[in-house]
Amino acid sequence: MERIAALVFEALFLKQIPRSGYQFLGAGGESVAEHTYAATFIAFVLAKLEPMADSERLISMCLMHDLPEARTGDLNYVQKRYVKPDEAEARVDALRGLPFGDQIGSLLAEFNQGTSLESKLARDADQLALLVDLKCLKDVGYQSPQKWLPHVLDRMQTDVARQLAQALIDSHRDDWWYRLFC
Repeated sequence: MERIAALVFEALFLKQIPRSGYQFLGAGGESVAEHTYAATFIAFVLAKLEPMADSERLISMCLMHDLPEARTGDLNYVQKRYVKPDEAEARVDALRGLPFGDQIGSLLAEFNQGTSLESKLARDADQLALLVDLKCLKDVGYQSPQKWLPHVLDRMQTDVARQLAQALIDSHRDDWWYRLFC
């Protein structure tokens, strides 16, 4: 049980690790754990919209996809050009001695391979979480997210994600509550 307790503390350490890409936007910010929640929630939605997907695998994949960052930190695209994190070693070390470590390792490997329907949807959920943040910043007046939105849209791999992305782009961040009062 001690090994499992250590994994729980390690996973929840993601609440302390900031996502590093926001520095380039000049606005916004979130922890890796906040991002993971957003991606996982979006994965749940995508699973409901894509009936061929194994929803448990998809949601579990999103929940685990950034776990190695508890050890490597969150490297943005510029940093990854110069620094190569050893995510495989981080994964092995994090999962060593866990009775379900192979299951988590398989989910991470599948996510990184990106060939199964679930991994494509999980990667889309990851990008959609970023898209939502960019759209929210744009909606409150920041200009820099506007130039990044097309790049995020281009990364969508599934039709259902492209449709959701377009609906998010076409909506305002406060439409859901503004309608309650107007």
